Amino acid sequence: MKFGLATLLLYAALAGCGGGAGVAPSATQSTPVPAASVQPNPTAPSDISITSTAAVSVATTTVAASTAILGGTLVWADEFNVDGLPDSTKWAYDTARNSAGWYNNELQYYSNARLQNSAVSNGALAIIAKKEKLSSASDYGNQNYTSARLITQGKFSFTYGFVEVRAKLPCGIGTWPAIWTLGTDPVGWPANGEIDIMEQKGFSAVDKSIVLGALHMPAFHGGNPKSNSISVSDACTAFHKYQLTWTADKIQIGVDDVIYHVYDNPKTGDRTKWPFDKPQYLLLNVAMGGDLGGPVPSTFSSDQMEIDYVRVYQK
Repeated sequence: MKFGLATLLLYAALAGCGGGAGVAPSATQSTPVPAASVQPNPTAPSDISITSTAAVSVATTTVAASTAILGGTLVWADEFNVDGLPDSTKWAYDTARNSAGWYNNELQYYSNARLQNSAVSNGALAIIAKKEKLSSASDYGNQNYTSARLITQGKFSFTYGFVEVRAKLPCGIGTWPAIWTLGTDPVGWPANGEIDIMEQKGFSAVDKSIVLGALHMPAFHGGNPKSNSISVSDACTAFHKYQLTWTADKIQIGVDDVIYHVYDNPKTGDRTKWPFDKPQYLLLNVAMGGDLGGPVPSTFSSDQMEIDYVRVYQK
């Protein structure tokens, strides 16, 4: 894959998202709450439109060139160009809650370095959720589904920057894919902050044409995050760029160069409303069922999230 450096010219100050935090309950758990502030105006691409959860209209911003990202340097990336398991120098597997059961009423068993659930081929990573009981595993928790949760914890973390993940989401009802970050601060969740760059509900086919962006912190978390959503009609049949811009002033979440969620740093010194000044690490996963995935149909057999690349830039 070639780096689309032209992408850097399309953003106004972005950076570093869900499916259940590894240290406490996590991710968006109910209807998202509108952002604290959303930039006004322009026209989104024809296949993208804002779905506001507020009573008022929420407009979208097509991002123009920004001095905040010009001169940005690629500091970490995975292009997924080597077939087989994901690069172990970049990714680890979160399996900590398999025996006890995962948060948010999720139904999956997350496997460790298993090609059936995480495999790179033809220049992309597939995170594969399957209907199967991995009862031979020592930490099996009686789950009826397997999947994978890849993390950069202990391998890569960052504070501020621009993150872009090009991905195609699963279409299957009952799947809950997520691209997100968690804070490394040992104070734990939600005090260390969570940024959901992309997550998607799984209750219906309509859900599969909408993606969510959310921020969790002590003042706003669980079923009450700072959140918004955007309609992406072909999210599960085509690749799209899921983007985060994270600065000391604000966090912006977008799709295909369209910002649809902005949360401003209140700059009051209140860490319950802004814990986002310390390192975060990346997570990629597909959960099954749970508070956002919904009931899994009996006909479900397998589905996957495909990821073309993950790139992190810093000025």
